[in-house]
This record gives sequence, structure tokens and C-alpha cells, in this order.
Amino acid sequence: MVAAKRAQYMKRGKPARRPELLNHDDHIIVSTYGPEYRGTVQYYLMAGDVFRLARLQWVMSTSMLMTLANKHRSSVSKMARKYAATIETPHGPRKCFEARVERTGRKPLVGRFGGIPLRQNKKTVVTDRRLAPVSTKRKELVTRLLAGRCESCGRVDEVEVHHVAKLADLGRLGNRPPWADLMAARRPKALVVCGSCHADIHGRSPVPALTE
Repeated sequence: MVAAKRAQYMKRGKPARRPELLNHDDHIIVSTYGPEYRGTVQYYLMAGDVFRLARLQWVMSTSMLMTLANKHRSSVSKMARKYAATIETPHGPRKCFEARVERTGRKPLVGRFGGIPLRQNKKTVVTDRRLAPVSTKRKELVTRLLAGRCESCGRVDEVEVHHVAKLADLGRLGNRPPWADLMAARRPKALVVCGSCHADIHGRSPVPALTE
């Protein structure tokens, strides 16, 4: 079963990137790999040879770093240095990878991969339950909303979502506003914007802020 799990992150016998994640934020990429790895490790923690999952950890982390490197047109080693972190565990400090989304006045969103001691734990209670499939696109949009940053002007403020039915509705390159170019470049059908930018998109006056 572990060999089959490794195969999901490999191509032609080697770790491979996941093209379906390339258009997502780094936090989403790390947050996708992290729970997948953690779930497998927790399932096998009662086994005496749980240390053998180190091979799975290497395959999955390499696949994750290759995906990040491909997205940023960088190298695996640079991505490894950028997202390297150390966390404290009951068995001492452990290395892992973290991607953070900083938020003004709120705790940052943290996506983490690894940092789990591969040591047998006979007291582990495994609870199998079928989880509803989570849309990666929906998960990414939620993260963008929680970040509270306008993707048009960059201001941190209360944000809204501007939708289009299809990207063709944005018009042709060279004959459309900057927000439409941004939307086309990112390839989503939703753009997270502040109230002022959303009003500009729809050609209406922004709602004035309430004052005491």
C-alpha cells in the first residue's frame, strides 16, 4: 500500500511535479501535500517499522518542491531553502517545510509538510472516516479571501469577489482594463478585490465609509 502511495507522486520511477497545482498559491500547494502525508503517517504509527515511511516522505517532499520550482521557474534547492522550517515535537525539534500567508491583525495562515517523528506509537487511535471531496479551486479562493488583500490594487482591506461566467467575456488583450488582464493571466473566474476596485470594475461610485 505504501508503494502504491509513493507511485501517486512519481512518474517513470522518479518524483514528479503535479501540473494541476501550478496555478495555485504556494500556501495551497504545501497545504495539499501536508495533510496527504500526515494522514498516511498517522495510519501507520502503530507499526514497528513506521520509520520506513522516510522514503515516502522524500518522494512527496521532492514532488512538492518540484511543483513549487516549476511554478516559480526556479530550482528545487532554492525552494527547499525558502520554505525550510523547524518545529518542536515530543521527540525534539524536527525539520519541515512551511508556507505562510501573513494577515494584518490576524494570525498567519500556515501550510506545513513534514515535521512528524517516524517513531512507533502504540497508543495511536486510528479513526477511519470518509471525508467529502474538497475542491482545490474552492480551497484556494477561501485562502485568498482570508488573506484580505485586494488582487487589483494590493491594499489590505475588506474584500469581495468579482466573478465572470467565462474568461472570453473579459475581451481581447490590448483592449481591456488592467483588472481584466490580471484575471486572464491568473486563469480563475474570480478576482478578490476591495470595495473601491469592485465599484470601478462595475463602473459605479464606491460606497462611502461610515464615520461616527
